[in-house]
Amino acid sequence: MVEFGKKLKERQIDEWRRYYINYKLMKKKVRQYAQQIEAGVLERRHVLKDFSRMLDYQIEKIVLFLLEQQGLLARRIAQLDEWQKEIQQQPDISQITELREAYRAVGQDLLKLLYFVEINAVGLRKILKKFEKRLGYQFTNYYVKTRANHPYSQLQQVFKHVGLGAVVGAISRNLGELQDRQGSYLSIYDQPSLPVQDPIIRSLNAAVDRLTHSTNFLNFLAQHAFIIQEELPASTDEEAADQKYHLMSLLLNLGNTFLYMVNTYIIVPTADDYATSLGAAATVCGIVIGAMAVAQIFSSVYFSAWSNKSYYRPLIFSSIVLFLGNIMYALAYDLNSIGVLLVGRLFCGLGSARAVNRRYISDCVPLKIRMQASAGFVSASALGMACGPALAGLLQFNFKIYKFTVDQNTLPGWVMAAAWLVYLVWLCISFKEPSHDDLEENVPNVSNAGEPSTIDVLEKGLKQPLLASSQEKPEDEDDDQEDGSEEAMQESRLPANSLQSAYRLLTPSVKVQLLIYFMLKYVMEILLSESSVITSYYFHWRTSSVSIFLACLGLTVLPVNVIVGNYISNIFQDRQILLASEVVVCIGVLFSFHLVSKYTIAQYVSSGLIMFVSAEVLEGVNLSLLSRVMSSRLSKGTYNGGLLSTEAGTIARVVADGTITLAGYLGESRLLNITLMPSLFLCIISIFATIRTYNSLY
Repeated sequence: MVEFGKKLKERQIDEWRRYYINYKLMKKKVRQYAQQIEAGVLERRHVLKDFSRMLDYQIEKIVLFLLEQQGLLARRIAQLDEWQKEIQQQPDISQITELREAYRAVGQDLLKLLYFVEINAVGLRKILKKFEKRLGYQFTNYYVKTRANHPYSQLQQVFKHVGLGAVVGAISRNLGELQDRQGSYLSIYDQPSLPVQDPIIRSLNAAVDRLTHSTNFLNFLAQHAFIIQEELPASTDEEAADQKYHLMSLLLNLGNTFLYMVNTYIIVPTADDYATSLGAAATVCGIVIGAMAVAQIFSSVYFSAWSNKSYYRPLIFSSIVLFLGNIMYALAYDLNSIGVLLVGRLFCGLGSARAVNRRYISDCVPLKIRMQASAGFVSASALGMACGPALAGLLQFNFKIYKFTVDQNTLPGWVMAAAWLVYLVWLCISFKEPSHDDLEENVPNVSNAGEPSTIDVLEKGLKQPLLASSQEKPEDEDDDQEDGSEEAMQESRLPANSLQSAYRLLTPSVKVQLLIYFMLKYVMEILLSESSVITSYYFHWRTSSVSIFLACLGLTVLPVNVIVGNYISNIFQDRQILLASEVVVCIGVLFSFHLVSKYTIAQYVSSGLIMFVSAEVLEGVNLSLLSRVMSSRLSKGTYNGGLLSTEAGTIARVVADGTITLAGYLGESRLLNITLMPSLFLCIISIFATIRTYNSLY
């Protein structure tokens, strides 16, 4: 990973060089603070005061220069406005052309100023993160809240860029009036649906979009996707992404995500009935459901490696394997073989291409729409999770075609096999393989881990400016060391080449975040996988009732994310939301226990809803925090941070499904409480680990 300080130096405009944030000086100062505190020379309050003063000076320098440049641009536009009034009195084509070029020249200078704001905002965020990382102080919240909310705040100029927006509007309006000059003098305000076609306006709008291109909702959804977005991408990188982008291929990629989630959850309402029809206990449904997760542990690794070279071939392989797996799942009834049933589910797990789905969005979707594509990935997953059980509830038929039985148990297999066959044909016809010319020579700079937009902090306005955004890679620890050979520096930035080396890069805080991820996935899997057995035993629910319950749980994902992304995340810190969500999950688990004589539907449904919703909130916030504390060496390569989190979640699902099956040997009457005990234990452990870890940082 290229050090940010080098990027800053390379991309500075020479004549403006002294007005940029002095990132190198501040980085050295942070290192000095760490050494002096370790030696006992400085106290914490002196460090905070001195660093705050230094930041204030840097921001003031940036803002005063920004205002000066805005004034110069405004003066030039005012002069051009006077010229335009003269031309309107006596129109002349040559003068109109000359005037249009003059406005475009102003637009080019405005583009430079927009990029000046962007790169300084990134630098401010990074130095705040580096300060917290090296010194262990939670400084960002204090600094942002005291500066951003002050009536004389200079941060507002940097992160609201209202003045720059007015300049963009002035240039757009005037170029719009000069456009074509075919007798129409309507303003852009009179015809907002007709965009100005001038290239400079499109460039300006794209630059502004890079600062404020995503809403809080999309940002929060993208946390779940855990998809990287590079900070300060080079223009050549953006052009390459634009060339790789193919809308139909993106839709096919999201279609794979949707179908896989449907495939995962469509059997949940009927898995217990299918197991009993083959002579096994109802609780064997845990193994049937979990077999897919077992195979996914291995498929995640080879799909992650395969995506270094191709996207098309892994998706083809995934579709074929899932087609065969569903055929075996459906045939198991007529073959009267629980083994065939389990092998079919294993095949389905081996077709899990979610690593490819994430990688494709990270690699081949342009930055300007990558956040929307990431949100689409999460939305497709949530929709598939809801549609799977709902579809199972509709497949209530019982007939035979030749010797093949078609009923509520086998229909999920037949339907999904047909769906994957149709998808395979569509994939072969419409998918366009992007170029992979450079992937073999360069270490891939992608992962399942998420990274915010170019300056993601801007989109949250003044409520959370400069706060580390949803998916932020920490800089490599070696970024702070300026001594040593270039070869050693390059080696220190190489990605992990095995799971063992990746694990060695995990810090205690990362391990806590992975523990939380394991816990929430375990709790959710217990709730979903044993739902058919529990509801059948206590409430005598039929398959359709279980399907409705599970579908309703899945449909809560997007509304909850709207609330959290648009409101809660703007009021509370991520760590506060994290701890609160863990506590609520624990309350939901406690409320689920059968401790009184009668276990009611209201108790089960309400406790399940509390657990599921709070776990969904916890997942997004946890992935956000996880990406901030993870080494940058885990942001690329096959064995990346996203793979580790995926493996942690998948192993949690396997353990949960195994727990259900083992607990079933003690009887269905004890199943609920026995399976909830590990959930409660994990919740308590994760809460204490969270408190201990983050208290040590204050």
